[in-house]
Amino acid sequence: MAKQFEEVKQLNFSKLEVETLKWWKDNDIFKKSLTTREEGIPFTFYEGPPTANGKPGIHHVMSRTVKDLFCRYKTLKGYKVERKAGWDTHGLPVEIEVEKELDLEGRAQVEEYGISKYNDHCRKSVLKYKDLWDRLTNRMAYWVDLDDPYVTFENDYIESIWWAFKTLYDKGLVYQGYKIQWYSPGSGTVLSSHEVSLGYEEVQDPSIFVKFQLRMSEDTYFLAWTTTPWTIVSNMALAVNPKLTYAKIKLSEGDRTEYYILAKDCIEENIDHEYEIVEEYKGKEIIGWTYDPVFDFALEEYDRDDAWRVISADYVTTDEGTGVVHIAPAFGADDFDSCQEAGIPMFNPIDEDGKFTEKAPDFEGQWFKDADKEIARAIKDKYLMYKHETYVHNYPFDWRKGTPLMSYPVESWFIETTKVKDKMVEYNAEEINWKPPSTGSGRFGTWLENNVDWAISRQRYWGTPIPLWISDKDPEYVECIGSVEELKKKAGLSDDEEIDLHRPHIDDLTWEGPNGGTMRRVPDLLDVWFDSGAMPFAQWHYPFENKEKFKNEFSR
Repeated sequence: MAKQFEEVKQLNFSKLEVETLKWWKDNDIFKKSLTTREEGIPFTFYEGPPTANGKPGIHHVMSRTVKDLFCRYKTLKGYKVERKAGWDTHGLPVEIEVEKELDLEGRAQVEEYGISKYNDHCRKSVLKYKDLWDRLTNRMAYWVDLDDPYVTFENDYIESIWWAFKTLYDKGLVYQGYKIQWYSPGSGTVLSSHEVSLGYEEVQDPSIFVKFQLRMSEDTYFLAWTTTPWTIVSNMALAVNPKLTYAKIKLSEGDRTEYYILAKDCIEENIDHEYEIVEEYKGKEIIGWTYDPVFDFALEEYDRDDAWRVISADYVTTDEGTGVVHIAPAFGADDFDSCQEAGIPMFNPIDEDGKFTEKAPDFEGQWFKDADKEIARAIKDKYLMYKHETYVHNYPFDWRKGTPLMSYPVESWFIETTKVKDKMVEYNAEEINWKPPSTGSGRFGTWLENNVDWAISRQRYWGTPIPLWISDKDPEYVECIGSVEELKKKAGLSDDEEIDLHRPHIDDLTWEGPNGGTMRRVPDLLDVWFDSGAMPFAQWHYPFENKEKFKNEFSR
């Protein structure tokens, strides 16, 4: 035993590893692991790729080791395991890196610099450390086909994405909508729900109780609570729960007497002075009551009778606040939906960079979160602040930029995933063999059951363009392009003419529309997760190539 142990101690494992790697390479063992199993049952492996503008780390070695283990095991069991390498090349990580290199900040500076030059930098940046990645891949013997990888910025990959998008469009699953979404003014784009979940941080925000004066009354106010003073500028309604009990309370201080209306169950928690309940109402009784706006900026666009009234909302509770909810339809999905139902318009004085515009001249140019203090001070100066505290809670930030998000009204293109929601839930439960089963019935199943339509528009520069062209004379006339051949034919280009499917080159391609109009591409890009989701077929340039090979997988 001692002799055997001594022999093991004398082994040079590093040298053995290098020798083994060399033997595998000289004898093309990876390729043979495929060619010797041409008749084997396919085991599908999808390489979730890195973005090569960042250096590889030890965590990549660990994750790739696990992936390689499964592939080698299945190969040893006789399966044919094709493994195509890939590079993720689009999206915000690349843009953020380039903006740092070029010292650019915000959409205006990018556009002033020039989208063409900007995207050229993005293209160079994405493969900045490709040699490092290739060296690591080979050194750790991670078996993937590096000679023929898929690259998401290449025309072939984008063309397959366009085919998929047009397929959805032709099935009536694509529409244009106007919804409140989590938006990053720091990055200038909408974030997916997954991205939003990555960026929550515990923060201290101002907690203010605002007095909304009943119209035609000198001393009676609705009392509402908010942790976002900046949204008070855009207040258009107050919401109450029709089933709750509300009370009108009397507060006297010195020679001044005021009356506040709030949910009865919220009085003890929020009122710091002696009070007297003088009247009680059911929530449904006060729906329709009117009040004066705290700030009168919106009165430049709307009449008093257009808004500033109490509306019904079942989601109002007494768990926090006063049971009276301040509603700013421009900055909350529930707020927007409630106002749409009640016929109340939206007032948005904040631009896409997160700054107040000339619509709110007192705060023009201020970043929305920075304006909290000044807006709170202005409310106090109007004698409409009951109290001001600090509130600790979790708030979403842009997980890449570190800047706060905002619910923001964005016109977007949507994929109507809710139309096939029931079918997806059924297939997930009955036809997918999850390991462990709790993944399918738990996290993934819950996500499917709570599915909402996918907002796929992104207002950025480096990514897959949405292949929709709209008539500038008749916005109802839309054409969806599903291939490079179709695009060339529409734009009057020759078959052998080279084109770049990225902005701004793609935006220059126009053609005559109906009634003398011109067909112009919508400026938005596709959510980069569409790039990722298309990988199973786009990596093979399906259906333009390999159609016969994958006809059973992708032809449903």
